[in-house]
Amino acid sequence: MMRSIFFSVVLGFFVCAPSFGATVGEVEIGQTLREATMQGLNGPPRRLSSFRGKPLIINVWASWCGPCRQEMGSLERLAWRDEGRYFQLIGISTDDYPDRAKAFLRQTNATFNHYIDSALQLENMLGANRLPLTILVDAQGRVLGKHYGAKEWDSPEALALVRKLFRIPPDAATKF
Repeated sequence: MMRSIFFSVVLGFFVCAPSFGATVGEVEIGQTLREATMQGLNGPPRRLSSFRGKPLIINVWASWCGPCRQEMGSLERLAWRDEGRYFQLIGISTDDYPDRAKAFLRQTNATFNHYIDSALQLENMLGANRLPLTILVDAQGRVLGKHYGAKEWDSPEALALVRKLFRIPPDAATKF
């Protein structure tokens, strides 16, 4: 009896578990991000293409996501380092309600530019089927890398990754 209950639970998990494959319309590593207009949470709306010309770090989060809260401080510190002049950093909330996303920004003291997704457009394009998701994009809008899960983005290891993917000159890297 216990054995049959166990197998039913395990089977149910695999049948009902969310898929971690690509989302519909996901831009994969090596591909260029498509155009999207983003609604600002702490600033005006902006087109995704307006960030071209400089490398970009996109962090996808939700107010209900514990790991998102965990890493927001390190993203904030990364955004305000002197080295931040070599790249741009934005956040995109997948929350359904802007007021919840704005409350999250106040609670975490997040000040860099944040936007909110609408109709799953960015969530699907970026592949945010798990959160948090951080995407590193080159100056031409091409996806260089994706990292799922919380990370200390101002740690030496993360800074080394940013330096490598964004090809930050060696003399600039000494300031990291």
